[in-house]
Amino acid sequence: MIDAFERFHATLTRIHVEHFLELSLTLTPLKTLYLIAATGPMRMTHIADRLGTAPSTSTGVVDALVDLGLLERQEDRADRRQVVVQATDAARQLLEDFSELGRSRLRELLDRIDRDTDLRTIERAITLLTNAAGDLDKESTT
Repeated sequence: MIDAFERFHATLTRIHVEHFLELSLTLTPLKTLYLIAATGPMRMTHIADRLGTAPSTSTGVVDALVDLGLLERQEDRADRRQVVVQATDAARQLLEDFSELGRSRLRELLDRIDRDTDLRTIERAITLLTNAAGDLDKESTT
């Protein structure tokens, strides 16, 4: 199972390399953007903690993303000494465009599978994996 997934993942990675290279972001800013877009507004200290980086490193990454118009800073209403960072509409659109690329590629892959029974098997497998991931997510947030 793991070997089959690794082969699938390696093939998808080769397919997506071109699109990753088109992004103007390196891995750390992209991780930061995904983190903030997925979790919502965050204090700078929480960003550094979640990324496992020094606060100064996270500040530099956030500064660059603010300059690109992908993140914005706001004063924390609960504590004016704190800064809260959130994703902009441009960031959400960038991530949505990237997700749509993935959906488009998946549609292309599924179009290459002929039998309805195979498609139902894939749908069932994805549902099982999604449910297991949901359980894992619940465990990690409690």
